[in-house]
Amino acid sequence: MESLGDKLKSTRESKGYTFDYVGRETNIATRYLEALENENFSVFPGEPYLLGFLRNYGEYLGLDVNELISLYRSLKIQEQPVPVEHLLRSPSKLPKVFITIAVVLLGISAIVGGIYFFMNIPWKTETAEAAVRPVVAYTLEGSFLERRFYRGDTITIPLGGELYKMELINLGEAVTISAPTGTVILDLGQEVNVDINNDGVGDIRISAQEFARNDPAMGVQLRFDISTDLGVYVAEATGERLSEIAESGGIAAQEAAGSSVSNAPVIFASSNAYPFTLQASFQGYCMFRWEILRERDRQGRNEQYYVRTDELNIQAQNGIRIWVSNATAVKLQVIGGGRTVPLEIGGAGEVVVADVRWVRDDDGRYRLVLIRLD
Repeated sequence: MESLGDKLKSTRESKGYTFDYVGRETNIATRYLEALENENFSVFPGEPYLLGFLRNYGEYLGLDVNELISLYRSLKIQEQPVPVEHLLRSPSKLPKVFITIAVVLLGISAIVGGIYFFMNIPWKTETAEAAVRPVVAYTLEGSFLERRFYRGDTITIPLGGELYKMELINLGEAVTISAPTGTVILDLGQEVNVDINNDGVGDIRISAQEFARNDPAMGVQLRFDISTDLGVYVAEATGERLSEIAESGGIAAQEAAGSSVSNAPVIFASSNAYPFTLQASFQGYCMFRWEILRERDRQGRNEQYYVRTDELNIQAQNGIRIWVSNATAVKLQVIGGGRTVPLEIGGAGEVVVADVRWVRDDDGRYRLVLIRLD
């Protein structure tokens, strides 16, 4: 029978997925994905985390989640040592009559103890107080708040001079939170950005860090963060120049505010943003630098000197910033949504700095555009 790790690995490889790609799609850290395939369960902070990540990973790969959990349980049983008493049989040194007497005495002691306990219970009209936990109302006063929430607990978030309230309304197979703009559903280990003021930009990042399924009494460990690395840029209705919502980490950015949205070439247009790939085929000597925009686990600049016939594929969720020493030394095309579109960035010998990124218009539609940063 195929092992748990082999089943996950073979399925992922058959689909051509990398750990980085799966991590972005499922919001599961790559170290946990690798640990699941290597059956290195000691990496996880607890079994609830492990089972939650295994369930999410299995569902994403299209596998039978119940079968995966059964394979995991079988592994855990195999790892448990055989009890010593099953290996060593030591005959009792006491005669059977003494054992019988001891059992009788223990039985009498249990009966007497039970009667004593029963007689000493304070039978009053006020029986044991029902452990009714009062609802707690939290307020986000800093950049983040992490607490154990129970059903009915609320959090008030000040934003832009207004107060927005969110409430934990259910704990079952998943965590359900009511927000001003709709309902948020989280699974174990999942993290989402939530737009609470309906401006089209994720304002609060919420993560469900620990909870027991279908056990509301245990509550859920929730973390609320003010989003500082938002993944979508907003285009002003007046056609004014873009300004980035937040500074991108890792590189002192040339400002995109100098580029007009109305003049930016549109690569894709869609009702929602989706991942894309920038494919670079080098036609000659070229210094090429790139940076992923608005992805916390992929910060930092990448730089390399490329020669003719070299190729590079860059996958991104939100945007990519590129620096090219010679615009005609590299042939670029963008792949996404089942389409491939060639990309022209400049003329011969021209040094180009540009963003390929998603922007959102006031009509709610998204455009993947090329924006020169001159």
